[in-house]
Amino acid sequence: MSNLHASATAASTGAAVTKPPQTSASVPISTPLPVLRTPLLDRERQLFAYEIVFHRGEPGDEENLLRSVLSTITDGSLTRLVRGNRAFLNLPPELLPEDCDVLLHQPRLGMVLQPSVADDQSLMKHLQQIAERGCQLLLDAGAIYPEGSRALQALLQMVQLVRLDASRLSPEILQERTESLHARGVSVIAGQVNDHATYARCLELPVQAIQGRYLLLPQPVAMPVLTGNRMSMLRLMGALQQNNPGPVELGNIIRDDAVLSYKLLSCVNSVYFALPRQLKSVQQAAIFFGVRRMRNWIETMSLCSMSDQPPELLRAALIRAHMCEKLAAGMSNDAPETAFTVGLFSLLDTLMCAPMDFLLSHLRLVPEVSDALTDRSGPYGALLQEILTWEAGEMTSDHATPKRIRHMATVYLGATQWADQVYASANVKRAAA
Repeated sequence: MSNLHASATAASTGAAVTKPPQTSASVPISTPLPVLRTPLLDRERQLFAYEIVFHRGEPGDEENLLRSVLSTITDGSLTRLVRGNRAFLNLPPELLPEDCDVLLHQPRLGMVLQPSVADDQSLMKHLQQIAERGCQLLLDAGAIYPEGSRALQALLQMVQLVRLDASRLSPEILQERTESLHARGVSVIAGQVNDHATYARCLELPVQAIQGRYLLLPQPVAMPVLTGNRMSMLRLMGALQQNNPGPVELGNIIRDDAVLSYKLLSCVNSVYFALPRQLKSVQQAAIFFGVRRMRNWIETMSLCSMSDQPPELLRAALIRAHMCEKLAAGMSNDAPETAFTVGLFSLLDTLMCAPMDFLLSHLRLVPEVSDALTDRSGPYGALLQEILTWEAGEMTSDHATPKRIRHMATVYLGATQWADQVYASANVKRAAA
């Protein structure tokens, strides 16, 4: 198993999850606990639950990891990370806490179990006790036949959900196992759904939720056809990128979009940003934040208005944008704003349901941004690729130093908090507008 579980797909919101302060004088401050949150979406592409995967760290550090995980539960950090939604903690079997009272006081938190726990009699007794007390359990069966032995049959009596690996099972076997589990009253999660063809097949099965990379991938289309709203959005983004508009020009570009202007000003004036004074116009905001930053904000609010896309997809774009911005700090004066655009637009083809080349032909972005988006080349392409590696759960100690992993954890958690706040603000203000 990789340090960040292979089922990791996309991430989205939360507050910083940190280890409890160390008492040793050599480590006087808290350090970030690297976590990755991946969504499980229901059949309507709304959030069903999150899976929380913890970076295991160096061998022999299991006790510290477990203590840190329990601390994030008791101090409420984990609840804030998942915004009070249902979540399942994915920990190695040997790290399952013996004292699960902390979980029992958090009815929205459950545990992901591996099939191997069925062979550990003492652990099975422990799981039986916490199951009887109401803790939700999800069996990650993968490609293993979940009804194939007495031990697994006993485990099935305890769990409420079973996740099947759609990438390793044939369509026929996936259907057979899904229907068998459904008939037993066990909810099924289709996992590792990494393309749209598999996603379409899963929608025909009695599954409770679907999880995988499909969410972040553009749907293949023979001929891109944009709706009027999306074409208007593309023209807006193109205008923002051309001719280096100043504060007055920025105000003129969105002058006729009252809803966008309202959302934009409501968001930047929100309590979250704690501005010293209220900004009353786009021109004022552009002077206060700077033109490049304001252009980022307009693009962000514009994408957040896409009500026909899953919220978790929009949050993923916001998280990438913020991570790119923070990782680009120190490169050059305008690097953070340019990097923000790279991260935000990295999912533009998925959001717009059109090929990236087609979209870029309308946007006329600077070469370093286009290169990053098309083939991950150049300095911004390297930043984006590092973020993709992180969100796929593939940044392990074999590919990055512990210091870099901790830095990515800090950047990721800050990005999820920011993305959640911005998306929530845009949604509330859209309804009000």
